[in-house]
Amino acid sequence: MLKVTDGAMPGAIRLLPFTVLAAGTAGNVKKEAPAPLNRDDLSLYTAPQQTFRPGEPEAGQLEESVATVRKLLEPYAAWCQGTYAKIKPKFQKVVQLGSDTYNFLQNPPNDFYARAGIIGFTGVLGLFLARGSRIKKLLYPTGLVTVSTSLYYPEQAATIAKSTGESVYDYTVRSYAAVEKIINLQSKDGKSSESETKP
Repeated sequence: MLKVTDGAMPGAIRLLPFTVLAAGTAGNVKKEAPAPLNRDDLSLYTAPQQTFRPGEPEAGQLEESVATVRKLLEPYAAWCQGTYAKIKPKFQKVVQLGSDTYNFLQNPPNDFYARAGIIGFTGVLGLFLARGSRIKKLLYPTGLVTVSTSLYYPEQAATIAKSTGESVYDYTVRSYAAVEKIINLQSKDGKSSESETKP
């Protein structure tokens, strides 16, 4: 038999299976000893098997209402995003123009305010000369301001006149083509109706 002292490997002894024999009180009747128990056989050390249900929990009433609202607003959100994508570059240009104007007015050229005063005075003079007619009130101040501005800033005026002239020419050509198309359609309709009435 193996003799183990108290201090030698106390943890190793716990892991070894061993048999416990008990003496009977009614006599020395020997009973058959049960088989040794392993630690895994004891119910204290075994965890019951847990069954997990795969899947998501059911949606509550709040989640369903939020999902319904999202489905209803989805087309409008897409429209807003498309509109924002179209407006964003124009808005950025306006912001950049405002920033450039602010920076220009913080440090203007020497004679800028004198020129701006003269250009503004010609606009007021145009309003004074255009008394009586609405068309004159529109044309005189605009024309005088344009002329005085082009005298002070000829390069910018030439650039603006060139781009404006090209756009006006483009609109004129389109208008002429549309009018010609309408006239051709009317003349064809008139000829076809005349041919139908003649025997």
